[in-house]
Amino acid sequence: MNPKTYRNDFPTLREDGAPTYLDNACVTLKPDSVVTAINDYYTKTPGCGGRSVHRYSTRVSRSTMESRIKLQRFLNAESSSEIVFTRNATHSLNQVAHGLSWEKGDIVLTSDREHNSNLVPWLQLEQEQGVDHRVVRSHENNTFDIEEFERACSEAGRRLKLVSMSQIGNLDGVEIPIKEVAAIAHDHGALVCVDGAQSTPHMNVDVQELDIDFLALSIHKMCGPSGMGALWGRYELLDNLRTIQSGGQTVANATYDSIEWAKPPKRFEGGLANFSGMIAAGEAIDYLSQFNLDEVHEHEIRLNHIMTDGIKDLPGVEIIGPKDARLRGGICSVLMHELEPHDIALLLDEAAGVMVRSGQHCVHSWFNSKGHLNGSLRASAYLYNTEEDARLFAETFAEAVHAFS
Repeated sequence: MNPKTYRNDFPTLREDGAPTYLDNACVTLKPDSVVTAINDYYTKTPGCGGRSVHRYSTRVSRSTMESRIKLQRFLNAESSSEIVFTRNATHSLNQVAHGLSWEKGDIVLTSDREHNSNLVPWLQLEQEQGVDHRVVRSHENNTFDIEEFERACSEAGRRLKLVSMSQIGNLDGVEIPIKEVAAIAHDHGALVCVDGAQSTPHMNVDVQELDIDFLALSIHKMCGPSGMGALWGRYELLDNLRTIQSGGQTVANATYDSIEWAKPPKRFEGGLANFSGMIAAGEAIDYLSQFNLDEVHEHEIRLNHIMTDGIKDLPGVEIIGPKDARLRGGICSVLMHELEPHDIALLLDEAAGVMVRSGQHCVHSWFNSKGHLNGSLRASAYLYNTEEDARLFAETFAEAVHAFS
């Protein structure tokens, strides 16, 4: 794939002297079609979907349903009723965590490289309801230890209720073999929840093929608008899930002393919705659907090879995860034992217009366990990044390291 053929789809990349944007694991840039959809909602049909019957409302209702169907097809879900619009993957994971019914001693397994979104809800349940959260340790190079996972499942026995893991780690780009994990977890009678925030934008994710039970995603990492995410769940599971945002259209009927809950997905979408975001989410899915995401993944790996080869031998620098860039997708996250990541990130932006992320990337637990309290510098590529972007990052970063070493 040649990113230069569609960089003009993104307003910020059309500017003269456009920066080299390599913070895609946090949030991606938005194409014209997404920006136009947001603008059209506010300027042409700024109504409330699902409530009124006038033309604005009817148009919004139709457009949001179309977006739901697009996402259903994108994930190969069985029904559009399995697609819940949320604010982000964090919201989606919290809906699963606090929507299920728990008993004291129920066990939840996560990996040791989880974003706070897939760690803190389980710690909260541990504190408040006595749920037993356990961590499956990775290999030294951060790759998943499937044997350790099997042992953890066996030790948990019948108390194992849920396995919740990120398909791709935002720390390092390392993939967990979710299909294999799901098969083992189901053999032990557990449900499987997947944090797909870093996988759905970059690779084909088929919920039927993976045989999982829940999938959380952030549409703002998929060329979509900020404040938009989604939760997919098997319908029979959603239909037995409590909502964490009750009121409004979450009910089919209510009296002074009783509630009849609405069916999914309405049950989980209480309050006035982000209609512009929902409509624009459909445009983002349309945009991504023109690409073969397997080719996007390979393109990102090529860029990571360039970044990795350019910095791997620098003094005082250590790349998090496997040495082989192919095992880290489009993420190159770097520890600098003597340098402050925030200072280097600021220098890259000011000196060369290279935008990266610095800090602990909401994976405080991993950094704390390793003693790397300053965090890391993370460059993350996407479909519109070029080989020139990757080289500029590597060259500028190398200059900065040599200058301060």
